[in-house]
Amino acid sequence: MGTRRFLVYGRVQGVGFRWFVWREAERLGLGGFVRNLRDGSVEVIAAGPPAALEELERVLERGPAQARVERVESSDVPHEHVIPNEFHIR
Repeated sequence: MGTRRFLVYGRVQGVGFRWFVWREAERLGLGGFVRNLRDGSVEVIAAGPPAALEELERVLERGPAQARVERVESSDVPHEHVIPNEFHIR
């Protein structure tokens, strides 16, 4: 099990990006959450098997049809953080 934080930049708010991430995370069996940030980016915290996290990162780089992803930054999340077992939109 691993936990990753993804910051997604570009045209990613107001285009259904959070719902897209939620559907993909559910499909991959990941826990965590997705939320819009004030700077216009989207934050994704996801926990699950490394292969599923790698697949999620590939999906985030593509985004839904209406989005224009410029870049995705990825970092590890310390183990002491509590991550939901299910995936949520915040």
